[in-house]
Amino acid sequence: QVQLVESGGGLVQAGGSLRLSCAASGHTFSSYAMGWFRQAPGKEREFVATISWGGGSTYDEDSVKGRFTISRDNAKNTVYLQMNSLKPEDTAVYYCAAARSRWGTRNKSEYNYWGQGTQVTVSS
Repeated sequence: QVQLVESGGGLVQAGGSLRLSCAASGHTFSSYAMGWFRQAPGKEREFVATISWGGGSTYDEDSVKGRFTISRDNAKNTVYLQMNSLKPEDTAVYYCAAARSRWGTRNKSEYNYWGQGTQVTVSS
């Protein structure tokens, strides 16, 4: 069982930055691939970024490439999402998720555990 708790969300102006954190419980964190997803009002939850168990492989959604960076610190059981050059369309609830796989995936059905989400609001 893995419990995930996100933090770091908030209100920021367009062009600003935020760093989201997701702290995981459990001693097997390093054996899970991790992902970030987001859900805007009235829209489906969509993939943002994923990272492999060791952190050596990452993949980002096209709309965030060059602006968002996913990383992890297995010693701290934490995964991060650094978000730069934020746009109003990035406004959403951001969720982290853990998949029982060593390799990251963009498919949300492959994730086994989810956090409660953290709100990110970007004003224009």
